[in-house]
Amino acid sequence: MKRQRSFEEYRAIDLTLWAVMLAVFEFVIVMAARFWFPGQPFTVSLAGAITAIVYMRWSWWGGIHALLSAVIFCFFSGGTPRQFVIYCLGNLLSLAAVLLLERIGKERVRTGYLSLVFPLLVLVLMQTGRALAALLLGAAPAGVIDFYTTDSLSLLFTFVIIWMAKRLDGIYEDQKHYLLRIHAKEEQKGGQI
Repeated sequence: MKRQRSFEEYRAIDLTLWAVMLAVFEFVIVMAARFWFPGQPFTVSLAGAITAIVYMRWSWWGGIHALLSAVIFCFFSGGTPRQFVIYCLGNLLSLAAVLLLERIGKERVRTGYLSLVFPLLVLVLMQTGRALAALLLGAAPAGVIDFYTTDSLSLLFTFVIIWMAKRLDGIYEDQKHYLLRIHAKEEQKGGQI
């Protein structure tokens, strides 16, 4: 008989797959920006979208992906130690969005009008965290506006990615809820045979 995976194993595999996707996408985006669009003042990142999906799937575990996206972006962009600190601390402010999920309920957020607001909140919290971290490290107040303006295209990408993810079964859904839902469907089918 084939051994079933435990919930912890499933979570570890899922978190790893999302981390790999995040790493690959961020690497490609940073390299494209460096080689094809070096003079552009805008950046694009999938960090907000992927982190929001992982928050929806696994709550606090998504903090790993928020941190990982900052490390990947800074590493491949040739960031300074100061930039690593700003981006890592800044992205972790997005963990505050998990409080919203827990307070309102993931299903209400996922199926209601907040489904597209939540990922934008995640990205704006990341940008705000970066701005606050930069201010704490001595950046000029006028300079922190760049954290919002240069990353404005990421808002559009985040919105579109989550809009698509919502339409795919189980992608933008708490995984415990998803597994229980699938299990109930399978039992219902088994009882009808």
